[in-house]
Amino acid sequence: MKAPSTALLRTFSPLWQTQATPWTARSCVQRLPQQQPQCANFSTTRSNMARKGRGGEKRDMRISESSMLAQSRHPSFRTKKRLEKNPENQRSANLPIPSIALIRYHLQHPLTPRPLRFSRNRSLRHWTIHRAWRLYQSQLHTARERELERQYNSMASACEALRLIDNHGLTAEERGQLGADGEPGKEMGRLFRIAMRKDGVWDGVPIEYARIQTETPPREGFNEGWTR
Repeated sequence: MKAPSTALLRTFSPLWQTQATPWTARSCVQRLPQQQPQCANFSTTRSNMARKGRGGEKRDMRISESSMLAQSRHPSFRTKKRLEKNPENQRSANLPIPSIALIRYHLQHPLTPRPLRFSRNRSLRHWTIHRAWRLYQSQLHTARERELERQYNSMASACEALRLIDNHGLTAEERGQLGADGEPGKEMGRLFRIAMRKDGVWDGVPIEYARIQTETPPREGFNEGWTR
């Protein structure tokens, strides 16, 4: 078996990851320590407020909150002093993240097959076979639907014939042609009404199936002591 592809491994493995900082920003970061640090403030408002005695120098809470949020989220802000003071923090920093460890395990597992990369001819063969199978399944589905529709139409026509005949099997037109005496009365459609009865439908079926089958259980369980 061939080794799994390293295409996905490059996405998650830190060994394959490149630096996220663009080359322009990296050059600026490298030059920063060489430059002379700025001593004067960009704004004199805070110093003027401090001299006038109006509550001292004000702090920019937006900058402090954003910096604190970045320090809490970014793993590079875990300083060595903080890790050395508390051994539990050091152990938690060394532990891998479960989600990333699971992804790496499945990507680097020896039994993981390589991703399917079909050539043009192989992809064409695969598509042809799949399309032929789908057409065959569609033909079976259409034939099954037509057979059920034929049965339904035959039952509907039989019920309509029973509704129009009397006890002797004659319709109103046939009775007029034969010169039958009297009105059919209740005898007309009697066989249809008998066929539509639902008496004794559940005689040969267990009582458990008398209730409509649902995905959830009923509020009241089945009464095992039930008798007819």
